[in-house]
Amino acid sequence: MKLNELNDNYGARKGRMRVGRGIGSGKGKTAGRGQKGAKARSGVSINGFEGGQMPLHMRIPKRGFNNIFAKDYAEVNLGMIQKMIDAGKLDVSGTVDHAALKAAGLARGGKDGVRLLGKGELTTKVAFSVAGASKGAVAAVEKAGGSVSVIETGPSEAEKKAARAAANKAK
Repeated sequence: MKLNELNDNYGARKGRMRVGRGIGSGKGKTAGRGQKGAKARSGVSINGFEGGQMPLHMRIPKRGFNNIFAKDYAEVNLGMIQKMIDAGKLDVSGTVDHAALKAAGLARGGKDGVRLLGKGELTTKVAFSVAGASKGAVAAVEKAGGSVSVIETGPSEAEKKAARAAANKAK
């Protein structure tokens, strides 16, 4: 027997029922959907609908708060950066920024930039240019002889103030 001669036993795979192919087929006319109503129509989308009763997901109490203005940072630990440096995947000759960390596979997502966190140990001298860093991370980088410069993402406070003044003047 060869690989191209392999096949299932007869009856192991049952073909799908073709519905709506005449009354003699046993699944003709209404095609097994019963008669009328939303469930008999095509394109039905009633997941969670409870016949006009308030749906469960709307009845239960909600907790917490989702801040739509929160910054979305890609959080990167110093220990992972050191691992990538040791593996040769991260070049530390220049400044390490969001693009360099993303290329190394460390910073996934984070539309507002990278935030350094102090978990792990950094033994290499590295200059970082990131959107944010914890106090512990800054201390660890400076202890290793490196530097951290925090860059501003988005409009600065002065730009925000100027935009508000222009909006008020237009009123």
